[in-house]
Amino acid sequence: MPVAYAGKTRENPDYDYWFARTKGKLSAFIRAPKWTLRRAGEGPTKDIALMRQAIAYHRQSKTGKAIAAMNKLIAMRPKDPYLHELQGQILLESRKFSAALAAYKRAVALAPNHALILGSYGHALVVSGNQRAALEVLEKSRSRDFRNPRVLRDLAAAYAQTNQMGLASLVTAERYALLGRLKDAGIQAKRASGLLPRGSGGWQRAQDVVSAARNAE
Repeated sequence: MPVAYAGKTRENPDYDYWFARTKGKLSAFIRAPKWTLRRAGEGPTKDIALMRQAIAYHRQSKTGKAIAAMNKLIAMRPKDPYLHELQGQILLESRKFSAALAAYKRAVALAPNHALILGSYGHALVVSGNQRAALEVLEKSRSRDFRNPRVLRDLAAAYAQTNQMGLASLVTAERYALLGRLKDAGIQAKRASGLLPRGSGGWQRAQDVVSAARNAE
């Protein structure tokens, strides 16, 4: 990809690599796995080819081959948090919960403030039944990006499963508001208002959603 530099234009190999990698990953998740496997080697680098193969094998439920490809890939780029996150996703969707959590934990260690990686780790914790640990991770993710509906959904689930129903309703209300479903948001916010201590921070947030829902009406 050309970039401006000192009045001239030159190629930036780093940009080209990330564009090719993003395109390859998206294609592997969208295209038929057989098509991906036939053309995986056409990518510009070996690691992108391995990533595409791993995703294609995963989508074919060939978990062993997917994990083997991911292991080779991570051996090439051991400090790449996005690859550890992808490994976590493949393992989680294959119901290998312990291994998935370990992969996500490594991704977070490499990128401790990345909202999406934190959200993925939090989701894995919810799915594997570690609700209290999930709350801490998901709140950290949300503090860095409050616009992720999946994080809010997982937060609501974790609060509900730890019997914090007021906060579960509040987060659900905020998720609905984010999605533009203000009528549903108002219903959940009113429910949260009745469950949370009056005047608390959560109660105040619920009032904000109630007001927004009323204004929308």
